[in-house]
Amino acid sequence: MRIIFLPQGLTVLLCFIVWPFLMVAAALICTRLPDRFFNYATWFYRAHPWEKDGEIYERWFRVRRWKKYLPDGGSLVKGGFEKKKLVSFKKDNLDKYLLESCRAEMIHWLAILPFWMFGFFTPPIVILYMLIFALAVNLPCVIAQRYNRPRIVRIIRADRI
Repeated sequence: MRIIFLPQGLTVLLCFIVWPFLMVAAALICTRLPDRFFNYATWFYRAHPWEKDGEIYERWFRVRRWKKYLPDGGSLVKGGFEKKKLVSFKKDNLDKYLLESCRAEMIHWLAILPFWMFGFFTPPIVILYMLIFALAVNLPCVIAQRYNRPRIVRIIRADRI
């Protein structure tokens, strides 16, 4: 429900300012949450049967072809954990990867949620555009995390045998 009416140019400018702010806010929230919130074995993060250990993302979206082009937010934050390439296959590093993969997934889910806020200062149809934008920007990152995580879990389990 539009309650703020601004000139069209200012409205467009505000959209370009608000989105980065909301995405950074999601990242800041998740980087400050304790690690216990990002356990890969919990229901939200673990691979569900329908995902077939992440292979559904390769079959439907061909994730292996394009995931290398996604930005790695871990490299943007001082002391952040880069997930683009594994630097070590030691258990500690793989465990850290799983943790940060869950954190990255949550950041992207949270970055999708505020699309509706644009309805306060834009025409109603813009809310739909903002949802499409939020999904287009964030779902590829979620898909990449959900594809990679089961592969890392398999590496850890194989090492235990």
